[in-house]
Amino acid sequence: MPTVLVVGATRGLGAEIVKKYSSDSSNTVFGTTRSADTPSSPKADNIKWIPSIDVASPSAGKTLASTLSEEKAALDIVVITAGYFATESFDEPDWDKQVKMYTTSSIGPIFLVSALAASNLFSKTAKLILVSSESGSITLRHSSEGGGNFGHHASKAALNMVGKLLSFDLKEKGVAVGIVHPGFMRTEMTKGVGFDKFWDDGGAVTPEVAAGSLVEWIEGFGMEGSGTYWAPRGAGDIGTAEPVLGDKKDLPTPLQLPW
Repeated sequence: MPTVLVVGATRGLGAEIVKKYSSDSSNTVFGTTRSADTPSSPKADNIKWIPSIDVASPSAGKTLASTLSEEKAALDIVVITAGYFATESFDEPDWDKQVKMYTTSSIGPIFLVSALAASNLFSKTAKLILVSSESGSITLRHSSEGGGNFGHHASKAALNMVGKLLSFDLKEKGVAVGIVHPGFMRTEMTKGVGFDKFWDDGGAVTPEVAAGSLVEWIEGFGMEGSGTYWAPRGAGDIGTAEPVLGDKKDLPTPLQLPW
């Protein structure tokens, strides 16, 4: 059964993905945490925690690869969920917040993946899943939602490009790269920026539900789809889907998203 690495595994979607994979005792699951301490949850005998991995740190990739090499890991599934979301406006853009969003969402993953590949830690049929957002789709941006939140949207668009380029870099290694919008979720991250007021009308789901859809989608994902961008749960929670793509009832699930 697969060996899975979840980067950003202590809360929200990452924690639920760890729970989902570790529920099968034949799987081996590695989870990273920024803290130096081992989290108390999720907990299972087949979970191995790797502490002190901050995606925004230049050394994180080498530290992670070194630890996994010691474990003699051959990674079948790698899910990078780590992210940072801060709001800003045209009148008050925030330099530091934007730098942190870009570094966490679209710069850090490059260094992590490069280090894993250099250490030959991917199995011959591995899958790399980059957790992005529909907010990174330029096509889906519509006048009805206005502007602002530059760092959030643009860092996810940058991650989408990173995923596309990595699909070329990793093709010879047999690694399929998927970029996903896992769904609008009821998390501390979205609540922290005031998006909880949109939860009900926007069809937000719990991280547990989003993780279930994502894990199911990963099962059927392979090299033929490498470098593509998807919403495993479809268009239900994408507010701009109808004005841009048409009636949600006519859109498939899973939905391949436009760049």
